[in-house]
Amino acid sequence: MEAIKFENVYFSYEPTSSEPFYDGQDGRQAFALNGIDFSVREGEFVAVLGHNGSGKSTLARLVNGLLSPTRGEIRVFGMPTSEENLFEIRKTVGIVFQNPDNQMVASIVEDDVAFGPENVGVEREEIGRRIDFALSSVGMEKFRTSMPTRLSGGQKQRIAIAGVLALKPRVMILDESTAMLDPRGRKEVMDVVLRLNKEEKITVLLITHFPEEAMLADRAIVMDHGKIVKQGAPKNVLLSGDVENYGLKMPISVRTCRVLRKDGVPVPDCLNATELALSLKKLLKSGGRYAMNEFNFWPYPSQTVYNKEDVAGGEIICKGLSYAYNESSPFETHALKGVDLRVPSGSFFGIIGHTGSGKSTFVQHLNGLIKLPTAQKKYKQKKGVKQSVDQTLLRVDGFDLTDKSTDFKALRAKVGMVFQYPEQQLFAETVFEDVAFGLRNFKPETSESEIEMCVREAIEKVGLEYEKVKNVSPFELSGGQKRRVAIAGVIVTKPEILVLDEPAAGLDPRGKEEIMSLLHDLKNSWCKTVIIVSHDMDEIAENCDRAAVFSDGKVLIEAETQELFGSAKALKDAGLGLSFTAQVLYELSNLGLYLKAPLKVCEFAKAVACAYNMQTEGGAGKWLT
Repeated sequence: MEAIKFENVYFSYEPTSSEPFYDGQDGRQAFALNGIDFSVREGEFVAVLGHNGSGKSTLARLVNGLLSPTRGEIRVFGMPTSEENLFEIRKTVGIVFQNPDNQMVASIVEDDVAFGPENVGVEREEIGRRIDFALSSVGMEKFRTSMPTRLSGGQKQRIAIAGVLALKPRVMILDESTAMLDPRGRKEVMDVVLRLNKEEKITVLLITHFPEEAMLADRAIVMDHGKIVKQGAPKNVLLSGDVENYGLKMPISVRTCRVLRKDGVPVPDCLNATELALSLKKLLKSGGRYAMNEFNFWPYPSQTVYNKEDVAGGEIICKGLSYAYNESSPFETHALKGVDLRVPSGSFFGIIGHTGSGKSTFVQHLNGLIKLPTAQKKYKQKKGVKQSVDQTLLRVDGFDLTDKSTDFKALRAKVGMVFQYPEQQLFAETVFEDVAFGLRNFKPETSESEIEMCVREAIEKVGLEYEKVKNVSPFELSGGQKRRVAIAGVIVTKPEILVLDEPAAGLDPRGKEEIMSLLHDLKNSWCKTVIIVSHDMDEIAENCDRAAVFSDGKVLIEAETQELFGSAKALKDAGLGLSFTAQVLYELSNLGLYLKAPLKVCEFAKAVACAYNMQTEGGAGKWLT
């Protein structure tokens, strides 16, 4: 039986307008969906891929009646998605949005999870069982009585997924719903989805930019500018050479193999690190010599605590930073528990950690969005009581953030912040006004002509066309386009320190590359220090020279990226993983081969090629980096 059926479906967000809306890609188009014919069998697991603005999220919202097609017909288990069937369809189709705040409704987690079942008339005893099932499925049992507003972005995402699981729908749609989760959380959620699909026969529509997630599906479809341009078995779709024409990327395992082949190492396409390690072992042993140097996997790298008083421009020094939400209340939650960290001036610094480890709370201290008690105007130290906050040191770009006399407006002009969700910092009627706000606020002496020139430069810097978006409402753009506008609104003031919380989450692979290239360009021109918070280990390995791992409100590891990813056990214990190249090196070490190689894919490939060539050409058997 067909669970979902699209017949010649068109959809426009402005059906009555003579001016087609802007899609952010190749100009303007009249329809977000442009003649879609598409069906999903009951119990099928379908992955939907495509660049930002390709129509993926629009397709998802049409399935459960949040949107109605401009033309054509959509049926869910034979029911047209018309007004009279919407209640039954929404009982049948559960959707998890990209931003979990869009579907949070209650002040307590268990009430939020219970909201759906209560509204469709599930009995009280069964609701309790469903809450238990849903929270345990996403690993959030201990947060049952917590306030959703005080959870991290990744934790909120788990609760949103739990709210849909509690409905036990026949169709589950996940719209980039694992984008904010750490690697362990992403795997746990996908394991739950797979189990529900295989055992409960729930039909799954997964919208994702992760090729590794798409590989789990029965079928993959690729969308481009409102049309389905490819579909088939995920392996065939993702390994086809033309997939990059649609703003996508092959899995990093395959990309690494192809770079290796380009450098002369004859490995086949491999779908995971274990396969590639086995292939490399066979090749690197074939010459009868070891062409490797040891790559150590330290239990924990050494961490330096800095006490110096003078801070260079772009440098951050933190010692003993603690923070609790809802202090002295039943909902008190300790997010930071004595953080010691130094971010050197001139570094491209990564912050990683499991969901709820304190990453976002820490970076919100850096420009005074969260202030220490001693920096608050009404703070008075209690007489005769030694305050632990007095021992805290937090200096950012020369500003003492423990002092209430600090000029926080001047600090925020120097430290730019891009949030996890771009909607949280977009507010103006047009893209131009949104991007110009910071410039007008921090540099009021700037003339209107200078403002226009700076705004144009910032918008074009993030890959958007100035003339096409300047008068568009930022809320009409796709998630990826909103993120670009948010970044433009920060870089327009040219801050010395740029802090980005999950800067590439929700972006298609091409968009991620463009944003990372932009950040490197900014750092090489006028930005002294770039800090990114990320769950993507490959993103950290490819871009950061140093990184810190947060765990349970503390800094577990702080080291150069190469050394940090040598800490396989520590990262695993922290709910994280290794970058792909580090995982290959780790798998090789388990096979008795030790290679000291850079982690960036291109440099890794050159190192392996050097080792391979030394063997095949009868080298000395030792390659040193």
